[in-house]
Amino acid sequence: MPIQRETETSNTACQSVSNSKKNLLIRIKSEDLFQLKREIEIEHAGRIYRLQLTQSNKMILTA
Repeated sequence: MPIQRETETSNTACQSVSNSKKNLLIRIKSEDLFQLKREIEIEHAGRIYRLQLTQSNKMILTA
């Protein structure tokens, strides 16, 4: 399940804006994406990308 968290900013001008409108990121666990598989396809802007887990449990994204 995706969760949201507040992003950190180092720019003081941005901090005042982010205090009123919080900048949120969505975090998705890789287990939720892969669902016991080693490879998934992601469609973005009309293209298909392949996200794979390596033997050393690293991720590789290819077009």
